[in-house]
Parts: sequence; C-alpha cells; structure tokens
Amino acid sequence: MTKPSLPELLHAAVAAVGGTERPGQVSMAEAVAEAVDDNAHLLVQAGTGTGKSLGYLVPALAHGERVVVATATLALQRQLVERDLPRTVEALHPLLRRRPQFAMLKGRSNYLCLHRLHEGAPQDEEEGLFDQFEAAAPSSKLGQDLLRLRDWSDETETGDRDDLTPGVSDRAWAQISVSSRECLGATKCAYGAECFAEAARERAKLADVVVTNHALLAIDAIEGAPVLPKHEVLIVDEAHELVSRVTGVATGELTPGQVNRAVRRAAKLVNEKAADALLTASEGFERVLELALPGRLEEVPEDLGYALMALRDAARTVISALGGTRDKSVQDEDAVRKQAMASVESIHSVAERITQGSEYDVVWYERHDRFGASVRVAPLSVSGLLREKLFADRSVVLTSATLKLGGDFNGVGASLGLAPEGTAGDDIPQWKGLDVGSPFDYPKQGILYVARHLATPGREGSRTDMLAELAELVEAAGGRTLGLFSSMRAAQVAAEEMRGRQDKPVLLQGEETLGELIKNFAADPETCLFGTLSLWQGVDVPGPSCQLVVMDRIPFPRPDDPLMSARQKAVEEAGGNGFMAVAATHAALLMAQGAGRLVRAMGDKGVVAVLDPRLANARYGSYLRASLPDFWYTTDRNQARRSLAAIDAAARTAE
Repeated sequence: MTKPSLPELLHAAVAAVGGTERPGQVSMAEAVAEAVDDNAHLLVQAGTGTGKSLGYLVPALAHGERVVVATATLALQRQLVERDLPRTVEALHPLLRRRPQFAMLKGRSNYLCLHRLHEGAPQDEEEGLFDQFEAAAPSSKLGQDLLRLRDWSDETETGDRDDLTPGVSDRAWAQISVSSRECLGATKCAYGAECFAEAARERAKLADVVVTNHALLAIDAIEGAPVLPKHEVLIVDEAHELVSRVTGVATGELTPGQVNRAVRRAAKLVNEKAADALLTASEGFERVLELALPGRLEEVPEDLGYALMALRDAARTVISALGGTRDKSVQDEDAVRKQAMASVESIHSVAERITQGSEYDVVWYERHDRFGASVRVAPLSVSGLLREKLFADRSVVLTSATLKLGGDFNGVGASLGLAPEGTAGDDIPQWKGLDVGSPFDYPKQGILYVARHLATPGREGSRTDMLAELAELVEAAGGRTLGLFSSMRAAQVAAEEMRGRQDKPVLLQGEETLGELIKNFAADPETCLFGTLSLWQGVDVPGPSCQLVVMDRIPFPRPDDPLMSARQKAVEEAGGNGFMAVAATHAALLMAQGAGRLVRAMGDKGVVAVLDPRLANARYGSYLRASLPDFWYTTDRNQARRSLAAIDAAARTAE
C-alpha cells in the first residue's frame, strides 16, 4: 500500500472535526512535516481561525515518532485531548493503518493524592496527621468541597483536578494533593499501586502523543530529572507564553510565613538544637523583612545577607537531622517527615541561591497588602537555558497567533535563545520563521482606531478625557464592549464611571469567576466586560457580543517592575536597545493578543480602539502597529463612532 500524502491526511482530519480546510493550514502542515523530517526547528505564526491544532497534529502523527505537545492554557489542553486528537486519530487510522495513542500529563499537584485523602494532611501545630474531613465544619464551604472531593475520588478514573466540575477552591484542593517534593514515592506509599499521578505517567510512557503544559516542560528542562518521556518532536503551542511560564518556574521566593511553617513542621522531628537554630534564623529573617521596601536589590543588603546565611545553614543542619532520626510517636512519620523535608529544602535552595549572588539572577523585595513582604529571585534571562535545553536533541515547532512582532520573528526568537534567522554556526540552532496568515479579511472586518487627540497617559491620576471617549464609544457600539485595562485600578474606575453614565450592564473582573463573566458577556450583546491581564488573552467570544475592544493604554511593563527593568538594563549594557527589546516587545505581544479578541469568526466585524495617542505619535508606534492584525487604520473619532453605530444597527437587525 502506498504511503498516504499529507494533503490526503489533512483532508480526512479536517472533515472529521467538521472544519474547513484553509490554505494557511495546508502551508503550516507542510512546513511542520518538513521541519520534523529534517530534525529542524520552526517558528510558525498562524492567525485565529487557521486551524493550527490540526496543522501540527496531522504531520506529527504521520511522522510516527513520539511527540510532546506543550500548551499554556487548560482550554487548549482539553480541546486537544477531548476533541481534536480522538477525531483525528480515528480519521487517520484507515490511511495510516495504525491508531496512535495519546495521553495528558501534568505536574503531580494536579492529581488527587489517595494517601492524603485517606490518611490525612500533616498538621503544623500538632504531631502527626489530622483528618481534614473531621476538622472542617460540614456546613462550611471548605467542608462541602472536601466531602464532594471524597465522593468524587470513588468515581474518577483520572484524579485530575480539571475533570472535577464544578471545581473546588485552592484551599480545599491543597488538603488532598501533594507536590512532587512531598510525595512519598510509589514504592513507599501504601496507595502507590492506585496512584493517579503514577498512572498518568505510565499512560504517557506508552503514548505516541503526550499533551502537557508549559510549566511541566519548564520543570523538565530546569530540574534535570526527566518528567516527560523521551520524545523526538516537541510542539509548543501558544509559544508567546513560554518565556514567562519558564521564568515563573525558575523564580524562587521566601516569605516569613513559609519559613515559620517549615520550622513548625520540622520541630517535632529533629533534635532541639537543630530546631532552635532554625527558629532563631527564621525570627531574624522576619525582622529584616518587616523593614523591607519594595524594589530591586542590586546588591544584597548586609542584614538580609546575614539573615539568609543563617537560614541556609540552619536549614542544612535540619535536613541532615531529618534524614537521621526516627520518632515512633509521630503518626505516619514518613508522610510528616517528607512534607517537613520539602519545606526546609525549598528554604535552603532559595537562601543559598540568593547568598551565592549569581550575576545572572535578579533579587528584589516585594510587598503584598495581604501576605506582607517577601524576597524573590528570578533569572535575568531564560534564553540561554531554553537554547541549551529546548533545541538540543529534538525537532522543535513553536506556534502561536502572535510570534511575528514589528514585522519579523527575531524578537521572539531572541527571547527563546535563538540567533537571528539565517545566522550560521556550529553551535547555533538553525530555524525558520513562517507566517501562514489568517483566513479573516482583517481590513474589511475590523478597524484599528487610535484616539490621537487624547492627552498622553501619565503614571497616575485620572484620565477624564479617556473616560469620556470610552463612554462615547460604548454608546455608539450599543454595549458589546470588551475593555482591556493596564491595571485593576483602571478597570475598576472605568466600570464605576460607565455604570454611572449609561444603562448598559458592565461586568468587572474579580466580581465573579472568569468563566462565569465570559459566559454572561457572550449571552447578552448589550453587556460590557472590563478587566485586566487574563482578559487580554483568555476571551473567545465570536459574534455580535464583542464588536468593540478597547485598550486604555499601551501595556508597557511598570517602570518599577524589578525583573523587566533589570532585563532592559542588561540589554542596554550589552549595546542593544533595552526599551525595544524588553518593554516594546512585551507591549506588542499583549496588544496583538488583545486585538485578536475582536475577530474570532468569518462574520465578525468591529473596532479595536486604543485610547493612547502614543500608538499614533511615538516613534515606536509603527513597530507596535506592525505587530497587530492588518485592520483598516484611522485616527478619526467620528469615523470610529459612525462605524460602530452601523455595525450595532446591522447586529440589531440580524437579532
């Protein structure tokens, strides 16, 4: 039997999911197949509506080697495992004469732990474990969540938190889950044979396609101990998110509360001298942080340095003592000891990392209204780590609707550790960039309106002219507005103002769960939804409910963001343009994602309104505009209002 061609396979898969074949999808599939066959690397921008999931799944399945697909959002993981992969595998089976297996794999804390569920959770204040089901009042929200989790544990096949609907609070989930450091290990645990996390790993070892998330991919790269099964092809979807997710995993934090918990957990398991030393060190650390002012620490202050060295040394002593003593009076000592060890090891590693003072790390104080002060440490850049760990032994395909910034892929490529496209060299990963476009006719479906007449936004202070402009636009659009704001404070002020000025319902992020807000926004065309960062990327509302997307200002990082400002300074010291490489790239990615909320289907029409004149007037404005979809561009406020009114009238007629 002759080997089926890629177009045949793609055609069968598209028909199976009830989609429409797009030229961009075909180009993408061909490029992915070529990259995989040549063991090469590819960055591919595929606009909304291209069908990019099939654009990479079909050539990957056809290749026949094991593939890991890493994505940022739960929604896409579920779509792949519950819809795209089952249908694609069935559609390709008659042509490939095999049925590839697929599995989902996440970090251990995403799975219910049977040991925690049945034996209880270690109690900080008392010896041994306590029964969290007894401790929580049955009538409380926590108690109800825990009872529901116990019932669910008898019926779930996966133990995966995301399969529980409706979900439970983080607090409830923490009672019945463990981190990888806290896990006893399958061979030592009485429930090892039934463990949900171990079962997920076994399924992944047998699967041809493993679907995971960016965080687990980062842990696999950073910690050196392989979590993912060996694979020949890595596909990173939503690749614009990868750098921030890897940075998050590589960031360490110490808080007085965290240190105090570790002291309590270890106290009953080690000798008095070791316990006292850790307690004394924790009190010293807490005193230093009481006076901490938020901001970057270019050099670790002397008092913090001494406090961290004392913590590091005391933690090391406790770790040695924890390994060597046994106390039969402590109920389920192995579980209690393992949690104590995890807490103290975490403190030791962060304290040692900061005291060693690598030039490649950024250290800063942070202060939270609710949780108090903390000291944090993060890598100045993850590009070297990604270049070394990501691109060494496999073909890597990175895809997203937003990878091409300012007209090329080199900005995103640099953040991933890649030299400019086409650069030759023995140790330099070779890659190609491909923009397969979008099936949407952006100039006919959307308008980019920049309010050039408004005052330039300052750091603080009210923007009365911006709020007046926003009210006029919302009125012209008949509601139907997604408001994307640079801060929660700005979103709250705008929501309050709009609620006072007009009768259109305004939903505000934080007043309800995100899923509920988006559902209500989609259900009523007159409703507006205002919010901040997660709305810039997480809203998919095709149709007449979203015909105006407003950005209050260009979303540059805050000037006092310690990590971003350190990265900017490092680029400048190396002779580059720090503002363009860091701040403008950050803003361009967010704006491209935000503008992408407008046109989600072939019939969608509307306006993206940016209420920041710098997009029209500043030198970097053209770079940012080149990163957005190719909408028809205007600075004429009357034109924007007339267009919105016409789109609103057409939608009302259709309704």
